[in-house]
Amino acid sequence: MTMIINGRTALYGIIGNPVSHSLSPAMHNAAFADLGENRVYLPFPVLDLEAGVQGLKALGVQGVSVTIPYKEAVIPLLDEIDSVARQIGAVNTLEIKDVSGKKHLCGSNTDWVGANRALAEKVSLRGASVVLLGAGGSARAIGFGLQQQGAQVVLCSRTESRGRAMAADLGCLWCPLADVDTLQGDVLINATSVGMQPESGVSPVAPTILSRFQVVMDIVYAPLATRLLREAEAAGCQVINGLEMLLYQGVAQFELWTGKSAPVELMRQKLYQATGNVLGIKSEQEKR
Repeated sequence: MTMIINGRTALYGIIGNPVSHSLSPAMHNAAFADLGENRVYLPFPVLDLEAGVQGLKALGVQGVSVTIPYKEAVIPLLDEIDSVARQIGAVNTLEIKDVSGKKHLCGSNTDWVGANRALAEKVSLRGASVVLLGAGGSARAIGFGLQQQGAQVVLCSRTESRGRAMAADLGCLWCPLADVDTLQGDVLINATSVGMQPESGVSPVAPTILSRFQVVMDIVYAPLATRLLREAEAAGCQVINGLEMLLYQGVAQFELWTGKSAPVELMRQKLYQATGNVLGIKSEQEKR
């Protein structure tokens, strides 16, 4: 279905810095059009967060995704935050509602939903042992979701103080990232930026430890086939690339904003098309 923009089109978007590279407009606009929704989703680069949030109200924007570096910084600017986002300490989704004639900013978090749904396609999380790399907002959301599903989590990070504090909040164990080669489990998740362009040739762990895990997930999606995932495939692991978490957190956002079931396969197709890749991760041999 073709999207028609007119004076009644509802406005949605993504705020962050930078956001020009975001793939979210591709999947959300395709989903809006497919369901005949008179809505449009745009990237909003924001340099001044407080002014940007006030601008959302003034312009009548109805919902936005929140990305780096504002997932934690946006919280004090909100009128309401749901209990899950409060526990996580990060927000990636805003709804702008009319409450008693005033615009009301409501924050929630769908990152943990995205990670859990992506992982559930490969492994049962209840009772699974998971090594989680990172101590940022994404790692916190993923760790929360894993704990909710009954997984046993070990958090690994470079910075001891930050890592120990997050592990205490999540109720899990902490291990220095330098000692990750002493660990094993069912799942390994990279929730750091290691492997992201322009340093796409870097992996957060040595390839020799990957055979200790059944499933390896990387939240980095640029490049889609990170070095970590290529080496994990070579070690015989099942792999989950970063677009799958992006997809499912976007599906949860779409359903929150519209109250309708999202066209998941269409959204997945548009995400992969936007990266110039076919569905799935090609092996190095297939790429030649």
